[in-house]
Amino acid sequence: MSTPLRKANKHNAPTKRFEHSLWSAGNKHVVGIDEVGRGAWAGPLTIAAAVIPKDKRLYKVRDSKALNEKERESLYDAITNWCSHWSVGHATNQECDEFGMSHAQKLATKRALTSLNIEIDHALIDGKWDFVGEIVGKANRTMIIRGDAKCLSIAAASILAKVTRDRIMIEHHKLFPNYAFESNKGYPCPKHKKALYESGPTPLHRISWKYMKDIPYSQAPQPRKDPAQNTLF
Repeated sequence: MSTPLRKANKHNAPTKRFEHSLWSAGNKHVVGIDEVGRGAWAGPLTIAAAVIPKDKRLYKVRDSKALNEKERESLYDAITNWCSHWSVGHATNQECDEFGMSHAQKLATKRALTSLNIEIDHALIDGKWDFVGEIVGKANRTMIIRGDAKCLSIAAASILAKVTRDRIMIEHHKLFPNYAFESNKGYPCPKHKKALYESGPTPLHRISWKYMKDIPYSQAPQPRKDPAQNTLF
């Protein structure tokens, strides 16, 4: 059952203005790209890519940050069925530590765009940093500040990225309940910080980050054993 939009979101719909302009110029595959997880202490950095159809509109799509968890979950399946193509890519917390956030973001983007299995004509990117660059070869890119609130394909990507990553972190909560991943999704909060001080980092934490320098710990905790779950991702 579809969740109705709250009043605050009814008049803040992103549009196809950017996409229509590019389609009119002969671009067939216009992909919206957004990321989530860059500021988290634990878990992956996640990139989603969404190619929306020209002739069908999906209502209620908004910037993922403007929606609550129930609203995002309600839209997820509708968006995956509506998109002409979509994909999600991750960079693990270990890759964020090993390569740094900028390279990790490019790595996750490459994985997402490669999974689309199409030749991209133009990429619409949330923000003002072109982290797509050479990944799309000769395709042009447009950076849009607050693109997830203005551009429909970026808004769709923002929901796909957020819901996918949130689900991953909720599963991790079962292994490490003291860290409150179910509610904080790996981002800073008092419960998360308290667990780090008491038990140290889990295998999901980005241990190279500055916040870890002040955390006293002797041994990282081990996850609860779950025979049904063979991998963390």
